[in-house]
Amino acid sequence: MRIMAIDYGDARTGVAISDPFGMLAGFTTVIHSRNQDVVAEELKKIIAEHGVDELVLGWPKNMNATLGDRAEKSAAFGERLKAETGLPLTMWDERRTTVDAHRILSENGRHGKKRKNTVDAVAATLILEGFLTYKRLHPEEGK
Repeated sequence: MRIMAIDYGDARTGVAISDPFGMLAGFTTVIHSRNQDVVAEELKKIIAEHGVDELVLGWPKNMNATLGDRAEKSAAFGERLKAETGLPLTMWDERRTTVDAHRILSENGRHGKKRKNTVDAVAATLILEGFLTYKRLHPEEGK
């Protein structure tokens, strides 16, 4: 079961896809577009190319767990993806993933433009890894 995690953003959208067993993060990419229609079409192409079975969309809640404009925009985009792909979709709390992604890249010598071009893919990978870990620890919820 391939699972795709999406870090949906204003200018770039990070994507990470699990291995066929849904155990590890594998393929990553970044969609460079501000246009929601372009992002949705690119995601559908990637879904078809990789045989994705399930979607996980980052849900950028505020630090106090309230839902702001970004969280509402992501939830609306999630509803669109569910309708257009027919795949199950989980909204996943992504608080701090981008901060952690920047830290990881900085610790590994990625700065400036190099970091800007990959941070969203790393954030999507962190979303995916968190979701996969949760599924392993709570197998009864997947039945």
